[in-house]
Amino acid sequence: MIRLGISTSLAGTTPKEWAEQMREMGCRSVVFPVDSNAPEALIDEYVSEAKANDLLIAEVGIWRNALAADENERKQNLEYSINQLRLADRIGAKCCVNVAGAAGPRWDGGYRENFSKEHIEKTVKMIQTVIDEAAPKNTLFTIESMPWMLPSSPDEYLKLMDMVERDRFGIHLDIINMINSMERYFFHDEFLEETFEKLGSGIVSCHMKDIGLLEEYTFRLKECACGEGSFNLEHYAELALKANPEMPMIIEHLASDDAYRESMKYVKDRLKAYVM
Repeated sequence: MIRLGISTSLAGTTPKEWAEQMREMGCRSVVFPVDSNAPEALIDEYVSEAKANDLLIAEVGIWRNALAADENERKQNLEYSINQLRLADRIGAKCCVNVAGAAGPRWDGGYRENFSKEHIEKTVKMIQTVIDEAAPKNTLFTIESMPWMLPSSPDEYLKLMDMVERDRFGIHLDIINMINSMERYFFHDEFLEETFEKLGSGIVSCHMKDIGLLEEYTFRLKECACGEGSFNLEHYAELALKANPEMPMIIEHLASDDAYRESMKYVKDRLKAYVM
């Protein structure tokens, strides 16, 4: 059954309180709540409490542009990426995840240059460097699917994996991020099936959210909380389970701890046939 989780760490909690509240909410997977700069003793305490509460550590996040135009920023973000992957490996997380990185000023922004040959080559080299320097044995480095940078489709993900040529490079699926066209929005069931057919066996962690079509012109989509859009969450869960009987699926991008609690309850009620 799916291991649901949330991307927040909950405000003002100790490791023990954090783990117990996560379990009480219905979480069975988590995003690791501290980074590689945290004291080793604190890291170990979080790992211990996660294990005691049967919380799978699904992800260690990076969320910095390791391809930034500024040289100092780029070097710092690359080093942070390497250290985060080392942390993920040390604690046995399913993956360490980042976005590929933008060619413009916004770290996760959409730019034409994101798809240039030069930027793609830089992306491949960055991924290889992070994996080679960290040398993980217990986890995978992943790049989250995105609407306006690599990988924005299943085929782009497969091509990127072929170019990287590292067995410690895995797949992190945010399917909503790849719904960036009329066809994928209106026929998202078919797109889901295509995606899992091509990528399913390599997916190590997923994000869960929803998407809706705005009435304003021109064609405009908006990410939203589960249940506020038109996405077929049941089909998503069904295909994820076929790919991995204990797939971690992380609810994200909500405004408060209470919003996460409400969303977790909604998703568990709606997907009761698929979740632990």
